[in-house]
Amino acid sequence: MVTWPGTPFLKSSKKHQASTTRMDINSQQLLQRTVFFPSGDKYTGEWLDNKKHGRGTQVWNKSGAVYSGEWKRGRPDGHGTYSVLLQEAKVYAKKYCGEWKNGRKHGYGTNVYSNSALYEGVWSEDQRAGWGKMNYENGDVYEGEWMKDKHHGHGIIRYANGNWYEGGWREGKKHGKGKVYYPDKGQLYEGLWVDGDAKCGTFCDFGREKAATPTKYPIPQVKHFKLWFKRVICSLKHRCELEYVYSLKLQLLDAQSVLQEASSAMRVGAGQEEQQQHVFPSSCEG
Repeated sequence: MVTWPGTPFLKSSKKHQASTTRMDINSQQLLQRTVFFPSGDKYTGEWLDNKKHGRGTQVWNKSGAVYSGEWKRGRPDGHGTYSVLLQEAKVYAKKYCGEWKNGRKHGYGTNVYSNSALYEGVWSEDQRAGWGKMNYENGDVYEGEWMKDKHHGHGIIRYANGNWYEGGWREGKKHGKGKVYYPDKGQLYEGLWVDGDAKCGTFCDFGREKAATPTKYPIPQVKHFKLWFKRVICSLKHRCELEYVYSLKLQLLDAQSVLQEASSAMRVGAGQEEQQQHVFPSSCEG
């Protein structure tokens, strides 16, 4: 700029903003930016009010983990995928793909624990909760209800050996009414469980004709009143109730004997009546 003698220096009226101020303004708007952190981490995506917000990808330098998906106020929120770096193969493997809330797994998603262990279902605050299916490393498969990362509610577990259980669960243990199927033996056990232990129940043949290695002899049929009595005895807890049932059993046995006597008496009476029918006509002929 050229100045003439006696003329004051004129400053430009255009204001130049510092680069840090421009970055501040940009980060307060929903804009796409790549930011490097002192730790070596890197984030590429949208920002709002100086926080990750919208769609973006975060790479953690130390662990090599990557999250790509939706963000809200600086945390994963919405749908996203979390992957880890396999150091030997130098490739990324997905660990979780699904819904997030406030930085935690929440909603429907799939989590890979290993090559043979996988869970697909509902999550609540980083824990399995609701309906889901879990494939375990040993070959077992559970499908049913969960609560706080444990089987809870109604569910079916199919064991690697072919047997399977269907029924109630509580805090990861069989609890309540349930059934265990033994396809190789052609048998079914139905009963009551408490904290993982079978307390009482009954065995019966089930699909015996299709079983690979059925038992030598089929399970004999049990009379209805005996089966009923056994189930009642199993469920009783108090002595007075037990005494009542014993008396009830005696009454049933007495009733059975009375019925047998009545039946035999009827047969005898019927026989006598038949004989009389043959005698009377012959006596009337004369």
